[in-house]
Amino acid sequence: MINKVSVDDKIKIRQFEIKDVERIASLCEQLEYSVTNQQIEQHLTKIKNDDTHIVYVAILEDKYVIGWAHAHICDSIVIPTPAILLGLVVDKDYRHSGIGRFLMNQIEQWASLAGCESVLLRSNIKRKEAHLFYEKIGYTNIKQSLTFYKKLL
Repeated sequence: MINKVSVDDKIKIRQFEIKDVERIASLCEQLEYSVTNQQIEQHLTKIKNDDTHIVYVAILEDKYVIGWAHAHICDSIVIPTPAILLGLVVDKDYRHSGIGRFLMNQIEQWASLAGCESVLLRSNIKRKEAHLFYEKIGYTNIKQSLTFYKKLL
């Protein structure tokens, strides 16, 4: 079921609060990220007072979290300072309503005010719909790459 809402009057964007943990975790599950409420709370508590991180939530009628976005300022020696989008999720029942665009606008404003020259993001190769969304809001695919992972003990 798709719930169409007007972003202007019913949706508000604010920084996350610890009380949002359960909904943030639930939204992560929609993109098949397996995280617990406790893990989300630990991560959010860790970055809460770190000015290089921002987590915004989209709230429906001042109470129900229907989306979130997380970005981090990453100093680099090879490119001018970017903000890296680390996550963007909109509830599957509220997609195609402008909420993702609204969240991305907030991330871009925050990054600009923080002195970043760009916003970079990575998107899984299988998320074709997300790729179209990012292109629609002005992002360009600048390269294809592989992601390597090594678990540390």
